[in-house]
Amino acid sequence: MPELPEVETVRRGLAPTMEGARIVRLDQNRPDLRFPFPADFKARLEGRTITALSRRSKYLLADLSSGDVLVMHLGMSGSFRIEEEVEHTPGAFALARSKDPKHDHVVFHLKTAKGSDARVIYNDPRRFGFMTLVPRPQLSSHPLFANLGLEPLGNELNGETLSRLFAGKTTSLKAALLNQKLIAGLGNIYVCEALWRTGLSPTRQAGSIAGKSGKATAKTTALAGHIRETLKEAIEAGGSSLRDHTQADGSLGYFQHNFAVYDREGAPCRQAGCTGTIARIVQSNRSTFYCPKCQR
Repeated sequence: MPELPEVETVRRGLAPTMEGARIVRLDQNRPDLRFPFPADFKARLEGRTITALSRRSKYLLADLSSGDVLVMHLGMSGSFRIEEEVEHTPGAFALARSKDPKHDHVVFHLKTAKGSDARVIYNDPRRFGFMTLVPRPQLSSHPLFANLGLEPLGNELNGETLSRLFAGKTTSLKAALLNQKLIAGLGNIYVCEALWRTGLSPTRQAGSIAGKSGKATAKTTALAGHIRETLKEAIEAGGSSLRDHTQADGSLGYFQHNFAVYDREGAPCRQAGCTGTIARIVQSNRSTFYCPKCQR
């Protein structure tokens, strides 16, 4: 499943073509993906202009001139392919994304803001992705978004906020960070990396780093900074390049070459002065990678 940096690189790759474009025609080649398309999906999209393309957590959001929002999720294997003057694929994926036409489930025929013709093709071999339409005024209360926590890239994520969110929590620090009701969009890879940078054990109780009455502590302040830092570096690198996740221009993301702990079981810790070895444990059926020596 692509994590937040992968989805953000897809958004940035699609935006130059899709923002301001009019959907001249839509090809919907099957009735469903993970979920059925809305019954009037094609009719509500054709003739509409895409006024903005944004991201909330791991969802892509295309605001339409009709007042609807096209909500898109990539699932496990979903990708977009842009056919303009040069064909390219937005995202951050290590293996080549599918171009098999039998998996081209949705095709947007666009007249771009520049006046050129373009096709944006959604291809999804496993069909775990989905698309739906939600009126903009109902978006925040929609079941997909109603319980999502704060965005980790915004200024709202700081030491004080983490102290408030973690206060009294006996669950592990990693579980708290992966709780989408607290912080939206954080995934396994970048949580492991941020905890290593902060020197905090993933098994430590979340409440143990919270300050009294929601006050920031040195640990919550450092963790908030390292979360933002890790995500921003991954976005700049084009994503983690894991498994079958490419960028808008079809190139690969290279953040995985900067992994300090993720998927490095048995390797020496990269923390300056640390003589520890990266270990792997399982938490909530997910692999956790960390250094038992320097992460406390």
